[in-house]
Amino acid sequence: MITRDIQAFLRLANSLAPDFGPPTARAAFLVAPDGFTRAEQSARDNLYMADAGEYDADRASEEHRELHRALAADLPTICFAGNPDTPDAVYPNNVFATVPGRTIIGRMRHPVRQREALRADIRGFFRDTLGYGEIDLSTQEHPCELTGAVVIDRARGLGFCGLSGRCDEEGAVLVHEALGLRATLIFDLASDEYHTNLVLAVLAGRAALICPDGFAQPEVVDAIAALYAPHGIVLSPAEHAAFVGNAISLSPHKVWMSTLAHRSLAPTTLAALESAGFEVGSVGLAAIEAGGGSLRCCVGEIF
Repeated sequence: MITRDIQAFLRLANSLAPDFGPPTARAAFLVAPDGFTRAEQSARDNLYMADAGEYDADRASEEHRELHRALAADLPTICFAGNPDTPDAVYPNNVFATVPGRTIIGRMRHPVRQREALRADIRGFFRDTLGYGEIDLSTQEHPCELTGAVVIDRARGLGFCGLSGRCDEEGAVLVHEALGLRATLIFDLASDEYHTNLVLAVLAGRAALICPDGFAQPEVVDAIAALYAPHGIVLSPAEHAAFVGNAISLSPHKVWMSTLAHRSLAPTTLAALESAGFEVGSVGLAAIEAGGGSLRCCVGEIF
């Protein structure tokens, strides 16, 4: 099922057992922020990006190395070299996604990011080293920026796809089919949002962080909160602005976010995460966040 019908989606979602697959990845990959600068094409529809003078490539590289070290304590984590010709490549989850035995390559909206899909080393790693099959969506016409646009509940096989210039409705269908999901709810993001994973995080299939201002329809927020009750955690505008919605669980009992996000957590949010069985881990990413994404955007998951 792929639908805009909230009630139909909820009826099916509530009937599904958490037996679609493992709720968290078996490994992760990163792409180093080599040549990290403001990409003006991306800035056209990413209001989170800082002005060019606020970018600090050296500091971003230091932060990224610390991120690699921190995540490697949770699960095997590898890092591919960056490329100054692809200044946004530090956010690879929009371009590459996996399910067991298969890699999906997305179609990026902006040409500066479409270059990332041509990476022979990353493609070859999945194809030749891991033996994964490949679904290449990068050459078709519909933007579909993978796990930037579609937040996935891997335990139940559910997708939550917010439409924007980074993923249209046809692109959502392509991603739904490529990932083999059981059901995907399609909805509109707020007009100034570009990626769903900045306003929604599903944590190990049993909790959700939800930024209501990022959704065009309050009914969608209510539905997701109800689906993950009692662990559907609605965030404040301040938490939203600090990238709390851009969090990720890479193991069943830990949620990762940036230091900015961690420090912004309201006591009620922290208590709700603890009630859901999550410890919070964080890494300082202030320089990387100048690029308009935070910790989750930096992480490619390997299932």
